[in-house]
Amino acid sequence: MAKIGNSIHIIILTYILFTFVLTQSAPESALVTQIPGFDGTFLSKHYSGYVTIDENHGKKLFYYLVLSERNPSEDPVVLWLNGGPGCSSFDGFVYEHGPFNFEAGKPKGSPPQLHPNPYSWSKVSNILYLDSPAGVGFSYSGNKSDYDTGDLKTASDSHTFLLKWFELYPEFLSNPFFITGESYAGIYVPTLASEVAKGIDAGVKPVLNLKGYMVGNGVTDEVIDGNALIPFVHGMGLIPDELYEEVTTECQGNYYNPTSTNCENTIAKVDRDIEALNIYNILEPCYHAPETGATTNSHLRLPSSFKKLGETERPLPVRTRMFGRAWPFRASVKDGIVPTWPQILNSDSVPCTDDEVATTWLNNEAVRKAIHAEQVNVSGSWDLCTDRILFHHDAGSMIKYHRNLTSKGYRALIYSGDHDMCVPYTGSEAWTRSMGYKIVDEWRPWTSNGQVAGYLQGYDNNLTFLTVKGSGHTVPEYKPREALDFYSRWLAGKKI
Repeated sequence: MAKIGNSIHIIILTYILFTFVLTQSAPESALVTQIPGFDGTFLSKHYSGYVTIDENHGKKLFYYLVLSERNPSEDPVVLWLNGGPGCSSFDGFVYEHGPFNFEAGKPKGSPPQLHPNPYSWSKVSNILYLDSPAGVGFSYSGNKSDYDTGDLKTASDSHTFLLKWFELYPEFLSNPFFITGESYAGIYVPTLASEVAKGIDAGVKPVLNLKGYMVGNGVTDEVIDGNALIPFVHGMGLIPDELYEEVTTECQGNYYNPTSTNCENTIAKVDRDIEALNIYNILEPCYHAPETGATTNSHLRLPSSFKKLGETERPLPVRTRMFGRAWPFRASVKDGIVPTWPQILNSDSVPCTDDEVATTWLNNEAVRKAIHAEQVNVSGSWDLCTDRILFHHDAGSMIKYHRNLTSKGYRALIYSGDHDMCVPYTGSEAWTRSMGYKIVDEWRPWTSNGQVAGYLQGYDNNLTFLTVKGSGHTVPEYKPREALDFYSRWLAGKKI
C-alpha cells in the first residue's frame, strides 16, 4: 500500500508541475499597464522589456509583445522585424500593424494621441516586435564593438534572443511560430529562420514550433533586385519604349553592374526621369523641399486628385512620414558593408520624409518608462533608423536559404506592394520563379472586401508570391485591411 501511495503522490506532483509549466504566465515585471496618449482599455495584454543575450558584454535586445485579441494561448506567435539595416521594429508597431493608430499631436511636437487599430495583426496573432541588432532602437550593448555586425551575427544573436525569450514565456512554446519582416528584413528573416531550423534539427532547447516565414518587399539577391528596376519603371509607364529599348540594348539586361559607358549613360537617363518620384510609392507625392525655399508643406498645393492616389485608411497619412528603411536600387555596397539609412539619407538622393510622430512619442520620458525602455543605457535619442551600427552584408544571396527552408517543409509567403520602386515586385517575382518549383496555383487575382486586392502565384513546397494592388513599400501601412486579410488567411493555412 505504501508503494501505491507513493506512486499516487508522484503522479499528483508530476501533474502539478506539468500544470504549472503550462499555466506559467509571462513575467509580471514586463507587463505594460498603460501608455501615454491612450486613454482606453487595452484589447489584449502587452509586455515589453529586455533579453540579455551576452552577459559579458551586457548586450541586450528590446522587445514588445502584443498578445492576440482572440485566443493568445492557441494563436500563432509572430516575430516582426523591420529592415534598414539599422531601423527599429517600432516602425511596424507605430505605422503599420501595431495595436494603435497614431494621431499627430497638436501643436506640432506635442505627444500623439493613440486610438485602437481595427487592422492590427494582434487581431489574429500574438505579435512580437524586436529591435535588432544591438544598437538599433532601444537595443544596446555595453561593448561598442558589438555595433560592428552583419547578417550572420544578427541572425545568430536573434536566435539566442528567441531561445531566451521562450524560456521567459514558456506558455507559448506549443503555439505555431512564424518569422516575418519587410525590406532589409528580406535578409534578416530567412537567415534567422535558418538558424532556428538548424537549432530544431540539432535538438537545441527549448524546441521552437517554427511553421514558416513571411517577407514583404524584401531584399533577396543583389543582382536580381538590382536588375528589377528597369523593367518595373517601363512597365509602370515611367520611361518611354524608346529609352527602354536603348537601355536594354546597351546593358544587355545587366543594369545592376554596368560594364560599358554607353550602358551607364542610358541608365543615367532613366535615373533623371524617375528621380523626383517617391521611391517607396510611385503613386504618392514626394516632398523634397524646393530650392526656392518653400517648406515641405508645398505638397498641399497639389491637385486633390493627385493627393488621393495611393491613399490609406489610416488617420495619419503615410506620405508625410515615409522614412527610408530598405535597400535602395544600386546602393553602394563596398567591401560587403551596407550603408545604414541615415548614411544614405545624408547623401544627395534623400527621398521624401518625416518620422516625427514615432520620434516624438518614443523620446517621451513617460512613454519610455511605461514600456520599460532603459533611460540610462540607451545613449542619445531614439531614432527610427540609426547610424550607430556598421553593417556587413555577409550572407550573400537569400535564394539558397529560401530553397533550403522550403524544401524542409516550412511555409513561405513573399508579398510585394506593386507600386514600390525601392524593392520592386519585379525582382521578387523573378527570384521566386527562379526557384524552379512547380506552379500549383496559377497566377490569379485575390480579393479583400469584395474587391481585387492583388495577384498571387503558388508554387510547390508551400512557396507563395503575392502582390498587393496600389501599395507601396510598407504594405500594412498603405493597405491595412488587405494586409490583415492575406495575413490572417495565410497564418490559418487557408486559401488566400
